Amino acid sequence: MHALLTAITAMTIASTTPSSFHEFSASSIDGQPTPLSAFNGKVVLVVNVASFCGYTKQYTPMQKLHDAYADKGFAVLGFPANEFGAQEPGTDAEIKEFCSLKYNVTFPMFSKVVVKGASIHPLFAWLTGGHQAVPAGEIAWNFEKFLVGKDGRVIKRYGSRVDPMSDEIRRDVEAALAE
Repeated sequence: MHALLTAITAMTIASTTPSSFHEFSASSIDGQPTPLSAFNGKVVLVVNVASFCGYTKQYTPMQKLHDAYADKGFAVLGFPANEFGAQEPGTDAEIKEFCSLKYNVTFPMFSKVVVKGASIHPLFAWLTGGHQAVPAGEIAWNFEKFLVGKDGRVIKRYGSRVDPMSDEIRRDVEAALAE
């Protein structure tokens, strides 16, 4: 009987666990509910961002990457988070203003989320939960990146030090767009 209950519980959990990026929603930086299914059929690079980090200058190559491939079905998505050294202390309005004025960000930005720990946003729990060729593990710092394919599956994960305009990321984006 115990084995049967364990199997039923496992099946229930498996059936309620999202299998696609497109099953989530998040609030835009302007507070509007945004179903991520809006990006169905697009390749996206999800990045946890912060305004006062040594990697903040990556906003510039993130925007360049977004601009280079947007007309081919690609988007960079920025998710501010304050878990690492309290480097994103501002409100959504302050973050939006900073990104617009300092880095001319036009790619979609979302409301501040928690990317690790007990209050982790469900999207980031899923992103860091492990996928086919992408190992599980907590986000280590600001500006980690997750490449998500047109079908909503996580393709690859990049550390904070990987420049968004690196050959590696551009090659992976191009391959995902070609699928």
